Amino acid sequence: MADELDVIGIGNAIVDVLAKSNDGFLLAHDIPKGGMILIDEDQAKVIYEAMGAAVEASGGSAANSVACVASLGGKAGFVGKVADDGLGEIFRHDLRAIGVEFDSTPLKDGPSTARCLVNVTPDAQRSMTTFLGAAGFVSKDDIDEAQIKRAAITFFEGYLFEQPVAREAFIRACSVARENGKRSALTLSDAGCVERNFDAFHNFIGSHVDILLANDQEAAALFGSDDINVIAEKARALCPLTAVTMSEKGSVLIPREGDLVNVGVFAPAQLEDTTGAGDAYAAGLLYGLSRDFDLERAGALGALAASEVISHFGARPAQSLRTLAKQADLL
Repeated sequence: MADELDVIGIGNAIVDVLAKSNDGFLLAHDIPKGGMILIDEDQAKVIYEAMGAAVEASGGSAANSVACVASLGGKAGFVGKVADDGLGEIFRHDLRAIGVEFDSTPLKDGPSTARCLVNVTPDAQRSMTTFLGAAGFVSKDDIDEAQIKRAAITFFEGYLFEQPVAREAFIRACSVARENGKRSALTLSDAGCVERNFDAFHNFIGSHVDILLANDQEAAALFGSDDINVIAEKARALCPLTAVTMSEKGSVLIPREGDLVNVGVFAPAQLEDTTGAGDAYAAGLLYGLSRDFDLERAGALGALAASEVISHFGARPAQSLRTLAKQADLL
């Protein structure tokens, strides 16, 4: 039998293209600072050609998270859709090279592999324009029930939730997880994503999600308040465990019963690029929960992983997270 998995992520399979930029570039191309907008393939070509020297690597929110789980020494898998093209092969090779299971069948007829053009300004804000391409074609047929049964936590990406066919995949995976005594987790991904899918998110979370992850803006959009006490009251009614990250203010874990758990930050050596901070936090938290760590320790792992990722350019760890966690007496 194949090894058990700590976390399996289901999300957009995207090749990230990251470059240093400035506010003028964002204005010239109508890119909202610090946010994410969807673009078509023609727009992607125009922006890509205008960007500076770039780093290209497999990305996507849930894929970044499972890469961090692997860096922590965990066993991770990924479900996502790439096209049968060069970028798709790069994505597949990158994930497998770090030990992540990725066996999803590539899309034969349809758009090319997705890419996210990330322009990082001097204040470390990342502004993203994304061509989804093949990524949005994840369906329930891509869910391997045997693989879901092997995972302690199945983790869903809010960005992919916007695709109706993908919601069917999420629901199927959640059903398999619950029937086998496993947990399901969801990251809200973006405040705009919450606003566009407000009712659908509430219904899905209330029916299927055991662990909800959000930053403060996403939580405010979902719960209609930026008051953490109001958020906590509503979160407890909706989900067994909610994690709200607040950048340099740390994070708060909200269990359905019991006190709030405040988690501090690990100061990065330098603040270089916030791309992937939430993805890394999710990885540390979920890995800790998959190993039955208490909330304080699991949250600290998330904070540690986020700190490492924001200290350099790019959304994947540059150092072994497992080594850093051992040095911090978290593993």
